Amino acid sequence: MNLPPRPQRLAPNRASMRSHAGLLFTIVIVAWGVNWPVSKALLAHVSPWWSAALRSVVGMATLFVICALTRRLVLPKRGDLPVIVSVGLLHMAVFSLLVALSLQYVQAGRSAVLAYTTPLWVMPAARLWLGEALTRRRVFGLACGLLGLAVMFNPAAFDWHDRHAVFGNALVLLAAFVWAVAIVHMRAHRWISGPFELSPWQLLLASVILCTIAFAVDGAPHIIGWAGFAGLLSYGGVIGGGIAYWLAGVVTRRLPAGVTSLGLLGVPVVGTLASASILRESLGLDVWIALALIVGGIALGTAPRTATPCRSDEAA
Repeated sequence: MNLPPRPQRLAPNRASMRSHAGLLFTIVIVAWGVNWPVSKALLAHVSPWWSAALRSVVGMATLFVICALTRRLVLPKRGDLPVIVSVGLLHMAVFSLLVALSLQYVQAGRSAVLAYTTPLWVMPAARLWLGEALTRRRVFGLACGLLGLAVMFNPAAFDWHDRHAVFGNALVLLAAFVWAVAIVHMRAHRWISGPFELSPWQLLLASVILCTIAFAVDGAPHIIGWAGFAGLLSYGGVIGGGIAYWLAGVVTRRLPAGVTSLGLLGVPVVGTLASASILRESLGLDVWIALALIVGGIALGTAPRTATPCRSDEAA
């Protein structure tokens, strides 16, 4: 089809933007996926209380620097304070701490799968609190995801007599529930500033909360093996934290929402593979079957019926 002169010049630029966005999105998925075994390995150097707190502090500092360099550092408006509190408290503080505590007892790959059941809990929560339709496809997707959980916790594959294992898995599932509540509130919130612009302030709140809890429970941080600790913390806070969050913000402005929501399902897949490779975790067939069911169920429940145009297209 022959395009008018101006769209002809724009078309290659759009294709180039999407190609670059696809590459950036791949980096985000890998960075967040590898973050799971890194978080697990970090516990060999510092307590889970300080692991969550220090990663939050480093991530916060990274985001403040990025926002300043990209001229996107803004003071939060009063209307955005509720979402700063909800996301900063529930997702960035409580979710991070629960996951860090759970990794003492749960393999990183298994934890990644359980944590990313969050969209399953968002579906019924959004129906109750936001009035979103619970379509047949969403119900079927939810059923697939719950079947995946049943596979992971069936008595033949999971030792229900191991109190530590039960406690650790319960912590991850609780973290997923907490994250779901934060997501539902984010959907209901009327944004004044953008999510990325608010993220350093949310991490600031989370850092204050997590450091206060860590000091109260664990005292001053006791670091074992500074070299390994510094490398893991740098990855978890800078690459898997601030930089990945920044790139995710870039990607969401350039790719359709449906693509990004489905693409993020690659994070638990990468997390599971990275944990098996880096930490030499032996993951049973039940975890892989559950991963396929949960990811497939989330894909069914969250995939849009029609493609959503990306913001760059709309702006053009």
